[in-house]
Amino acid sequence: MKNIKITLPDNSHKSVPIGTTPQGVADIIGSGLARAVVVAKVDGDLKDLNFPLQQDCSLELFTGDTEEGHDTLLHSTAHLMAQAVKSLFPNAKVTIGPTIENGFYYDFDVDNPFTDEVLEKIEIKMKELAKSGQEINRNELSAKEAVSLFKSMNEDYKVEIIEQINPDDIISTYMQSDFTDLCRGPHVSNTSKIKHFKLLSSSGAYWRGDENNKMLQRIYGTVFSSKEALKKHLENLEEAKRRDHRKIGKEMQLFAFDGDIGPGLPLWLPNGTVMIEELEVLAKDTEKKAGYSQVRTPHLTKGTIYEKSGHLDHYKESMYPEMEIDGVDYYVKPMNCPHHHKIYSSIPRSYRDMPVRLSEYGTCYRYEKSGQLFGLMRVRSLQMNDAHIYCTEKQFKKEFMNVCKMYLEYFKLFNIEKYTMRLSLHDKEHLGDKYVNEPELWLETEQWVREALDEGGFNYVEVPGEAAFYGPKIDVQVWSAIGKEFTLATNQVDFVVPKRFDLAYKDENGDLQTPICIHRAPLSTHERFIGFLIEHFGGNFPLWLAPTQVAVLPLSDKVYEYAKMITNKLIDSNIRAVLDDRSDKIGAKIRNAEIKRINVMLIVGPKEAENNTVSVRRKFAGDLGTIDQDMLISQLVKEIKDRSLTHS
Repeated sequence: MKNIKITLPDNSHKSVPIGTTPQGVADIIGSGLARAVVVAKVDGDLKDLNFPLQQDCSLELFTGDTEEGHDTLLHSTAHLMAQAVKSLFPNAKVTIGPTIENGFYYDFDVDNPFTDEVLEKIEIKMKELAKSGQEINRNELSAKEAVSLFKSMNEDYKVEIIEQINPDDIISTYMQSDFTDLCRGPHVSNTSKIKHFKLLSSSGAYWRGDENNKMLQRIYGTVFSSKEALKKHLENLEEAKRRDHRKIGKEMQLFAFDGDIGPGLPLWLPNGTVMIEELEVLAKDTEKKAGYSQVRTPHLTKGTIYEKSGHLDHYKESMYPEMEIDGVDYYVKPMNCPHHHKIYSSIPRSYRDMPVRLSEYGTCYRYEKSGQLFGLMRVRSLQMNDAHIYCTEKQFKKEFMNVCKMYLEYFKLFNIEKYTMRLSLHDKEHLGDKYVNEPELWLETEQWVREALDEGGFNYVEVPGEAAFYGPKIDVQVWSAIGKEFTLATNQVDFVVPKRFDLAYKDENGDLQTPICIHRAPLSTHERFIGFLIEHFGGNFPLWLAPTQVAVLPLSDKVYEYAKMITNKLIDSNIRAVLDDRSDKIGAKIRNAEIKRINVMLIVGPKEAENNTVSVRRKFAGDLGTIDQDMLISQLVKEIKDRSLTHS
């Protein structure tokens, strides 16, 4: 039998018989790798471990603790769960089961909701199926053949998915024992490689996220390559539950949702409004120093402006329906861009005016499907930390880098230590539909952004197919204190819309030129950013951001007047202070302040009143002793002004 040459990542070689699988190569290398490997990459393409190697090739083998391996485990475990559900509930219909960050979910059409007891039974069945060591085999067939297959299995949802594909297209299915599912793959080669998993929860979910479709039952789960990794992840999930912004937001009375108002439309309570205003002051201070000008625009406008910008062609499904007034269609605004373009064009511009930086803190409205709404993280009413920079081609790199530097200053302020920038590029296959059909401009502007990031020394990765319709963009991923990933800031290049709006400036020769536009939102929306901050700090905000900064706690009624005087002095110094004048004992008052996550507690009794002092207690630091009241106020004012992180 003919042998083929396998080149491994360390440039060593293995000579193996033609048809040997990646698992077979792992077996040759060693028993430890053979047990741990879950997926392979052949000449750069991910393949199943039982993929037969037919020619000389490069081969990488991935264990479950790698990114490629973990994703394969997640995907394979979703199928294992679906097999267990079908085994226990033969009439259940399976829909889709994608992977998500450190987890997976699968939606099922079943008669009754999945209870915790049912989840436990499904998990037990999964363990039984995993231990049975079923081989997982890939099959390829035409979409037309797949429709017949899944019709014979009465899997209506799979049929609906496949019928949207060209009948002649070749697609793949994966089979393990009596269970077959439509899937691109790859998967582990045997169910015995799936060991350390846990089903987490269940919930209702509309088919395709549309509330007009049937409600399905969704099961969430996770899997890891080791028992220790799974345990750590579950501990992190428990901590994430404690930090859930919806839970803490309710406890701290920051925001509320009300059915009479509508889903995805948050009501900001006084405490939450304090945080919004503090963030606005921070952003305006920062932007004033960076040369931005504040503007304001209306909440609705004629639809013709969105036809001109291209948003009706590319974004209409995320916009609220039009309203007809005097025979003209109006829309509530989903973004500020067209309005800012009109502000730019309202005044003749010359090269001496460039760059022009316009910033706004208006409210926008976007129609998010009900199934996609999630607390403050995905809402329908959003207050944008938004701005547009109009600059010359020569100014572009500096302006783009300055926006990225602004991000890093904010990250430092909020103690965000881990981040990455995603350079989202176009997909040439979708020019003319998803992206404007300007192939040369796409390549040129993408290179500008790439060079700006390189020259600025920014950490970034390139992601094809995720650009805005009008140009490349940067999406900034950040991680909270407990390692939860969020998408926050964005920095987008627009080489299309300024031309459509006839935006121009006169250059040194008096000729009209079209500016480049940079769309940027370093603090995302206030909703998403505050949701992130709640979970990042667990509600224990820095003093400058805390809704209530100081609680004054008198030991008894005898010192009430002194405690009231201190409270008023704090308020006069622009410190958000409250006086707890209840008749409770001091221990109860301290506990109440801690529950409300008040950072500074000032305890006053006869001794403090006599000496014009206060006893200071701070969260995370405990009792700090007695200090002169005026000295303390001076210290607090400085800490707030400096926006310090001294509480943690």
